[in-house]
Amino acid sequence: QVQLVEFGGGLVQAGDSLRLSCAASGGTFSSYAMGWFRQAPGKEREFVAAIHWTGTRTHYGDFVKGRFTISRDNAKNTVYLQMNSLKPEDTAVYYCATGPNFSTWSPHYDYWGQGTQVTVSS
Repeated sequence: QVQLVEFGGGLVQAGDSLRLSCAASGGTFSSYAMGWFRQAPGKEREFVAAIHWTGTRTHYGDFVKGRFTISRDNAKNTVYLQMNSLKPEDTAVYYCATGPNFSTWSPHYDYWGQGTQVTVSS
C-alpha cells in the first residue's frame, strides 16, 4: 500500500516562498508520476503541477505562471513543490498524489496524501 505524507505547509505573507515536500513509501516511487493538487474552501480540487517518473517532464496549471517548480528525488522517494511569489489566492490545502500516468487529471492518480494547509495573508 502506497502512503504519501506532505510536509511544509504554513502561514506566510503575500510574496513569500514555501517549499512543500511529499514523502512516499510502500511502492515503486521511481516508476510513477507525481502530482500536486490543491483545494480551497468551496472550490473544486485544482491541478497544480505534475512530474514524470523520470523527472524530465513537468507540467503546471495555468495559474502558476512560472512561480512554482516541481521536482523529485527518486533516491529519497520525495517530490517537492517550490512556491515563490505566493498570493492570497494560493491559499488552499495542497495534496500530493501518485499514479502510473503523467497527467493533469486527478482520476489518473491512484494514491493521495492527507494534504497540508497553505495560507497566504495579504
